[in-house]
Amino acid sequence: MAMEFTREEYQARINQVTASLKRDGLDGMLIFRQESMYWLTGYDTAGYSQFQSLWLGADGTLMLLTRSSDLRQAKLTSIIEDIRLWVDSGSASPAETLKREVAEFAQAGAVIGVEFASVSLNAQRGRMLAAAFEPDYTLHDSSHLIASISVVKSESELTRVRRAGAIADEAWNAAWDVCRPGGWDADVLAEIYATVIRAGGDPAAGRFVGGAGEHALLCRYFTGRNKIGDVDQVNIEFGAAYRHYHVCLMRTAVMGQPSLLQQRMQDANVEALLACKATLRPGNTYGDLFDAHTRVLDGAGFRNNRLNACGYSLGVSYPPTWMEWPMIFHGNDVALAPGMVVFMHMIQLDSDTGTAMCLGETYIVTEGEPERLSALSLNLPNRAGR
Repeated sequence: MAMEFTREEYQARINQVTASLKRDGLDGMLIFRQESMYWLTGYDTAGYSQFQSLWLGADGTLMLLTRSSDLRQAKLTSIIEDIRLWVDSGSASPAETLKREVAEFAQAGAVIGVEFASVSLNAQRGRMLAAAFEPDYTLHDSSHLIASISVVKSESELTRVRRAGAIADEAWNAAWDVCRPGGWDADVLAEIYATVIRAGGDPAAGRFVGGAGEHALLCRYFTGRNKIGDVDQVNIEFGAAYRHYHVCLMRTAVMGQPSLLQQRMQDANVEALLACKATLRPGNTYGDLFDAHTRVLDGAGFRNNRLNACGYSLGVSYPPTWMEWPMIFHGNDVALAPGMVVFMHMIQLDSDTGTAMCLGETYIVTEGEPERLSALSLNLPNRAGR
């Protein structure tokens, strides 16, 4: 089975991380985020629901501790050669096993970075890890060490991102074909899922947002489906993934003639998105993006409709979320750089009138004009006259 990237590219990524380990005075790192393992080595699995960890020494040494069900997964998908197992049993202590294995690479007293901000390393496992390693080792929170490097994509990664963008457009067009009065919002979501998979994409890391009527005001996945009325609103936010690289889109579609309020909200969203796009330049910050969005929406009288964040970086993601560090909110001083992939969403939810109007797109940061990853119109999708 061919790996997704060349060994040379994986080695270049390892070199970047080990340079950061040395800079931070770390002897090595315990990697728990599946996204980091995939980006660093190609290791691709859903087994991160159970305890597993990848050791990366400051000298570039790799060692994976996992379970028997992921042994072949690691061998077939990754560059990892040293794969060790902990065995499920009533008395199993995978953290103690990990410490014994790591002892071959790090002497007592070593300072070890840990990806504490990980779905895999939950609070219970984090306590188990600390109990096993301390006080023989010092554990240092390095949750964003790899994320701060992988947030800037290589050209080979951007090739995957662009493919995800094309799939996202294809999925929206298929969804729009069935987004009609008398149908179900479930049909819209089903078309997106089917189109992404048929196009060679992957299931997205997060659940899609999609609902008609009052459900359009919910910006998280929820259970239950609605029939689409003759006069209605259907809100859709989804991600298309290709080799785990995500591109997201968000649209609110109107059934019937758009009201004056809906059109005003849409016009403000378009203006806000374009203001954010104009701000999406190297040297500006994620906080600057948020402030550009608020200047437009607040100035248009929609302060009470908007949220307190308006997007985030995208890249390699596994469930439960496709959101990548960092997020767009006021005061976030992380600087934008060429190669970052950023999803910006203009979300307006008016509870007083029961009106939703949302618009979101993904861009690549370049040295100049951002690269838009969608060819869709920014006009309000509507089925007027029905």
